[in-house]
Amino acid sequence: MNTRYVNYLWDDAVASRLDEVDRLIYRSNLLGSDQRITNTGGGNTSAKLMQSDPLIGEKVEVLWVKGSGGDLRTAKRENFASLYMSKLERLRASYEASNQKGAKTPLEDSMVAAYPHCTFNLNPRASSIDTPLHGFVPFRHVDHTHPNAVISVAAAEHGEALTKEIYGNEVFWLPWQRPGFELGLQLQQLCKKHPQAKGAILGQHGLINWANDDKECYELSLSLIERAAEFIAAKDKGSNTFGGQKYPQLTESEREKFLAALLPWLRGQISQQKRFIGTIQTDEQILRFVNSQDAERLAALGTSCPDHFLRTKIKPLYVNWDTNSRDVKALRSLLTEGVERYRSDYRTYYESCKRPDSPTIRDPNPTVILIPGLGMIAWGKDKSESRVTAEFYNCAVEVMRGAEAIDRYIALPQQEAFDIEYWQLEEAKLRRMPPENELARKIILIVGAGSGIGKELAIRVAGAGGQVVSADLAVDAAQQTANEITNKLGPGIGVAGSGISGCGPALGLAADITNRESVRTLLRQAVLAYGGLDALIVTAGIFIPPDASGHIPDEKFQFTLNVNVTGSYIVADEAGKLLREQNLRGSIVLTSSANAVVPKRGSFAYDVSKAALNHLVRELAIEFSPLVRVNCVAPATVVQGSTMFPRDRVISSLRKYQVPFSEEESTETLVSKLSRFYADRSLLKDPIKPADQAEAYFLLLSDRLSKTTGQVIAVDGGLPEAFLR
Repeated sequence: MNTRYVNYLWDDAVASRLDEVDRLIYRSNLLGSDQRITNTGGGNTSAKLMQSDPLIGEKVEVLWVKGSGGDLRTAKRENFASLYMSKLERLRASYEASNQKGAKTPLEDSMVAAYPHCTFNLNPRASSIDTPLHGFVPFRHVDHTHPNAVISVAAAEHGEALTKEIYGNEVFWLPWQRPGFELGLQLQQLCKKHPQAKGAILGQHGLINWANDDKECYELSLSLIERAAEFIAAKDKGSNTFGGQKYPQLTESEREKFLAALLPWLRGQISQQKRFIGTIQTDEQILRFVNSQDAERLAALGTSCPDHFLRTKIKPLYVNWDTNSRDVKALRSLLTEGVERYRSDYRTYYESCKRPDSPTIRDPNPTVILIPGLGMIAWGKDKSESRVTAEFYNCAVEVMRGAEAIDRYIALPQQEAFDIEYWQLEEAKLRRMPPENELARKIILIVGAGSGIGKELAIRVAGAGGQVVSADLAVDAAQQTANEITNKLGPGIGVAGSGISGCGPALGLAADITNRESVRTLLRQAVLAYGGLDALIVTAGIFIPPDASGHIPDEKFQFTLNVNVTGSYIVADEAGKLLREQNLRGSIVLTSSANAVVPKRGSFAYDVSKAALNHLVRELAIEFSPLVRVNCVAPATVVQGSTMFPRDRVISSLRKYQVPFSEEESTETLVSKLSRFYADRSLLKDPIKPADQAEAYFLLLSDRLSKTTGQVIAVDGGLPEAFLR
């Protein structure tokens, strides 16, 4: 099968090795892997299979359908619901016998609660709201997708006539109706009325098609999408797309400069209720749209497909900024007015459309912001969600492009959009979601994350929901930490994002904290990746072992001060500027040592640098108050897993403390001896590991000590000589 506008991926050799359920999953993954076919989390597929009933052993017909909240691209068997068709049919008969049935009725919504009673083989996966669309189509295999090309037809003013023109009698038109039981029954009736039809276009929604063979169903999906895409391509307006260009392009370097300067402030503006994580999209398609004559008009109409505006809201915020001016101050002013107007419009939309049982109004801030020259900024509760939001609006732009090429784009009426956004079933789904993790919605930069305490902390932070910027002088080590986090947590389901903003929950970057320009570059990259910053932790530091006389050269003395004091100051100073610009409460945690208060031979430079850092923390706490808390952790006796103790320092310390050893012994043995020595001289007599230290940093950057600033927390097992006095 030759295709130009979608990817044909079916492999008979692969499919032949799979059982019937796994063939459904295979088909689903193929469809979901192409963004032009369906968006992340959108669409569903099904198969009606004859399987053995686990109780009676007889063959029964079972509907396998992608479950609620699943994603076709990443779906596995556990993401599919399974229902007895006989029970689903009984449910249909019960529904049809009622006098109170119909779209948007309490009875229709109650059907969703009845699906678990139809479950086959105790499958715990909740059924999708689209289950009736699949169950009542009289064919074994059904694909329901959200292709940009087909939705362009579905969202065109004369969509029904265009459907006839493109497909003849092979595809019929089903006017918009909110998904549910009633829509499934209407589809069933139209299938009976049009027995020759292979599919239907759901007005303002998407495509559904069917066959009695799974490969045939897959190929039919692609064929129908291809025909719509070819029809649109034949009428493409080229340079006149979206009315042609209104604003000139900016260079990539200009765009990054403006975005880096704008994003922290903008994040602060829209995060007054809940913090958001950002994703920027600056590809050719988005820039063509935001720079166009028609962008403002089309953006105001909002999106059409219900899957889109659940994340993108009823419409985006479009800011009519003249890129010729290069005036960031003017842009901020326009954004300030635009965000306030957006909130007001959203409240008006809610008040005019709400019903007696509607859930309370949600955050009225925009989740998609469009700016000429700069592209799109999408927002979500985490990186994955913001990338999904961006992806959905990418699709919306392509839908508008197609609809405007063949006709005129129309959006859903506001009341219909509201009835999806504030649907009680959607609200129930939101309420069933687990509570957000402790560091959810926060962007945390850890300098020194390539190893030791910093690495332990990065993994701890990511596990608590934080988005991690892993920074280190050794960029490979920083990236390795980020990779470990991403491999453990997954990259997320969103697939949008331009450049560095296409990252996952963690990002590895290089940083030399003694170089202010290097630090500025680090922060600029973090902002472009996630949209801002909430906390900075510096675990990076250096200890240079002395020679046999207990001294180090002057240049190494100065280097120690540069890294441990000046470096911490530089990165905190630059991060503080960003945090002030953002105007959200933040936290900075630096790293001291027990050596800061315990004078001893052989570590002049290190001890002096840490004593200076203790006071730096107090100064910064005053400087950044009341917005940013600044605290410090004073580790000690951490040897195992710490890069602060290379072999030469271990040997130097063993020699200083007169601990017996042989230079022929392995580094691991020497480290163990020194670790035991340090533990034995502490009150708790227990070796301390990087993970133990990480808990103190975590405590200070979290909200658990939200009233603490200017303080040093010692994690040393209890060293009386280091008690602060």
